[in-house]
Amino acid sequence: MQELVHKYMIEPNPFIQFGADHIIGSIIFVILWIWLPLYSKENLSKNSQNRLGIILGFIVMSNYLVWVILEIISGTFDFKLHLPFHLCRFANLAIPIVMIWKKERLFQVLYFWGMSGMLQGAITPDVTHGFPHFHYFRFFIGHNGMVLVLIYAIVVLGFRPSFKGLLDSFIALNLFLILAAVINLILDSNYFWICAKPPTNSLLDYLGPWPWYILIAEFVALLHYFLAFLPFYILNNKKR
Repeated sequence: MQELVHKYMIEPNPFIQFGADHIIGSIIFVILWIWLPLYSKENLSKNSQNRLGIILGFIVMSNYLVWVILEIISGTFDFKLHLPFHLCRFANLAIPIVMIWKKERLFQVLYFWGMSGMLQGAITPDVTHGFPHFHYFRFFIGHNGMVLVLIYAIVVLGFRPSFKGLLDSFIALNLFLILAAVINLILDSNYFWICAKPPTNSLLDYLGPWPWYILIAEFVALLHYFLAFLPFYILNNKKR
């Protein structure tokens, strides 16, 4: 079994950025972002809405856990590569807490993380395999699926991003940056792309050389945060 899983995990099936796999997968998720929350809000009972939200949260979390299990089975698990010290993985593990226990403060943190890092990742995926490989689904569920859960939490469950949440999320982002940096020092790893840029094309390619791209990325993240908060700021002002 180990040999079969190992062969599957490393078999060549290259992902082409902005190719058919990328565009079709993105279109499907954009439709889901709009349709699923609206359908749930209009057609499901409160209990069913909550259950569906929890299921979505666990799908996103399980997506990362299944990947780790497959890497362990194949004998390729590496503490330098597969721990949850990239932002998206940590967020994937945390999102069920929001959906089960309705933790407002954690939602605020994950919303701004998701609408900056995860959404940016969905546009420029850091994925090595195309459809229908597991890595393809793993990436789309971990990023686009995370955005879906956050939209669901807003439309169906009534969460609302706030300016205080924006500030809390930015502080949490930098605390996570420090944590990832410490882990990198201990393991000689490159979590959160602190020590080098990702091997695939990404926004970081346009932010200058190391270490300056880290500093510039802070300002880019803050810009994303304000853009993610802007629709709610406008809506709040209209209600006054």
